[in-house]
Amino acid sequence: MEPEKRIDELEARLARIEARLEIPETTSKGADQAPRPAAASPAPAPALVTSVLGWGGAAALVLAAAYLIRLAIDSGWLTPVRQVSLAALAGFALIAAGFALRETQRAYAGLLPAGGIAILFLAIYGAHLYHGILPAAPAAIAVVCVCLASLWLCAAFETDLYALFAVAGSYSAPFLLRSQSSISDLAIYYSAWSVVFCVYASWQGRRRVYLLALYLALIGFDIAWRRGASGDWIAASGFQAFQFAIFGIATGVFSVRRGSPLDAAAAAAHLPPLLLFYFMEYSQLSAHMPVAAPWIAVASAAAVAAIYGGARFALGRPLPGGELILWSYVALVLFHAGYIESVPKAMAPWAAFIIVPVAACATLAGKNGSRSTWPLWLAVALMFAVNYLRIIFDTDLDQVPGRELLSLAYAALLYAGYGFVARRQFHTPKMLLLYMGHVCTMAAALHFLDTRIVQSAAWGIIALACLGVSVWQRDRILGQSSLLVFGATGAKVLLYDLGGAPPIARIVSLVVLGFTFYFGGMLYQRVLGAGTRP
Repeated sequence: MEPEKRIDELEARLARIEARLEIPETTSKGADQAPRPAAASPAPAPALVTSVLGWGGAAALVLAAAYLIRLAIDSGWLTPVRQVSLAALAGFALIAAGFALRETQRAYAGLLPAGGIAILFLAIYGAHLYHGILPAAPAAIAVVCVCLASLWLCAAFETDLYALFAVAGSYSAPFLLRSQSSISDLAIYYSAWSVVFCVYASWQGRRRVYLLALYLALIGFDIAWRRGASGDWIAASGFQAFQFAIFGIATGVFSVRRGSPLDAAAAAAHLPPLLLFYFMEYSQLSAHMPVAAPWIAVASAAAVAAIYGGARFALGRPLPGGELILWSYVALVLFHAGYIESVPKAMAPWAAFIIVPVAACATLAGKNGSRSTWPLWLAVALMFAVNYLRIIFDTDLDQVPGRELLSLAYAALLYAGYGFVARRQFHTPKMLLLYMGHVCTMAAALHFLDTRIVQSAAWGIIALACLGVSVWQRDRILGQSSLLVFGATGAKVLLYDLGGAPPIARIVSLVVLGFTFYFGGMLYQRVLGAGTRP
């Protein structure tokens, strides 16, 4: 029959295909004998839910221990020694339970030792602070042992939680143990832990460990120093510089050793402690070594550049996160130590004028035009903008040498910046540069010329010059920008020049305005004609 023949042909074709694909031949079975697909495994519970449940269970155990101790205290059975001993036993029991369950699910089982570490810290601080049964020295040794155990648990359970416990316990110990040690002893204690955490972070590949240690070291030492020995500025300054060196080197070594340079998020996390160090250190140096403070700030920027350069050389590629940190710190040193603290007020306008081309050359000298230089340009823009406003409004310039040339110099720099940006088609606000140049040129006319009509005529000449250059250079943007100058000229003549002026002056003003606008319109038609580049 025809259908049977068709089925035989299809089966033969299928057999040839299976032979080419090397698919094993299956025996013909009934539908009820066909192998069934494996049952779908149940979907795992969301990680957030399990974490909440795990933390809830660990917290409940800690609270249960606390209530049990409270009950024993109220009944008069627990003495202070028994309270501390039971708390310590409970902590060790939770750590042992975590190891017993580690093979099932390591991260989840690690929540129990986390509770145990917390209980051990509380037991030590309670024995020292509230009961007085543990002197400061043994309590400090116990804290060190618990911190080292936390680092060991961090490696065993592969989670940062224990390392963060160790960091918090180490740097908070001097405050909780009521230590009477000197500020030099505290500096040595903090520095030793900083080295330990930096080495551990690089060894285990956990950047957050040394980062948290950096925050707590700077803040904790500053609080202790201001409370007890605020007069010992040398110890404080030396400690901050040593922390800068420790954590700076640790950042570079971590990136090279782990082959994991800073990304944008990690760089953003490193910037606040770096800025904190800068202002803490500079406040000390400016109060006691005001002449050397800016130079030491420049040296610290050079140290940051050296660390970045070493890491980049070792890894053999650009490091965007490191570049962001480098340029941000350089911008801070340039603006604060270089400009605000070092430049006399009378020389500030000329310093801001010089720094713009210097920054431009430094940026262009870098290969591939890194985008991370924006902090540097932000600092340069702030310096330039402040002095630009001083020049426009002629404010506090009496002591500035060559003040008559400032407005022309700034206008020329802005026009040069517009031309430079326009040729290279940079994504820079070139229109802003152009209009700022026009405003600065008009301000120069006001500063140089005293007669109103002469000032207005100068403004008209500026507008016509813009149109002439725009036709010559075939630059429509420059031609369109002249409308701002034309509008300002017309408004000045009508609202200011004609008010209270004699008839002859009014006639001359209107004639000048009329001719300026008429010839300006002729040139503007040429600007809008064919061939001008948009």
